[in-house]
Amino acid sequence: MKRKIIAAASGAALTPALIVVLAGTASAHGYINSPPSRQAQCAAGTVPCGSIKYEPQSVEGPKGQRSCNGGNGAFAELNDDSKGWKATSVGRSATFTWTFTARHRTTNWEYYIGGTRVAVVSGNNAQPPGTVSHTINLGNATGRQKLLAIWNIADTGNAFYSCVDLQIG
Repeated sequence: MKRKIIAAASGAALTPALIVVLAGTASAHGYINSPPSRQAQCAAGTVPCGSIKYEPQSVEGPKGQRSCNGGNGAFAELNDDSKGWKATSVGRSATFTWTFTARHRTTNWEYYIGGTRVAVVSGNNAQPPGTVSHTINLGNATGRQKLLAIWNIADTGNAFYSCVDLQIG
């Protein structure tokens, strides 16, 4: 009888910790992994970064932001253009692949170069699969450019932000 009480008490004591661990995993979301976004470069150790290297999928902020960190101060290093980000060589178009660790119903994805929106892809208010790829026409942009991609989710007021450094031409 004493063992049953100890086992029940142990289970009850561990339950809150297990919930926190599972909730932390479930709160992850999505980012561009190909070509390597800034947070993918952090996760791979290509560029030294802070905590974003452990959670590249977590660059979330209110919709309407136009910064690599989505207005999230914890990931401010993503806005630092002097960190030595590696640029991927592409032509007039490029395919961007998103990896999702929590899939939200999606309003759309937006792509910006230099503050100009170069593409919008509808999400049809649907939940995406684990990965999604978009081939985007980069317009007349040439040379080294920073592309800002935004995943606008439909079920909250937030979006997910990802910047990719490109060498176009």
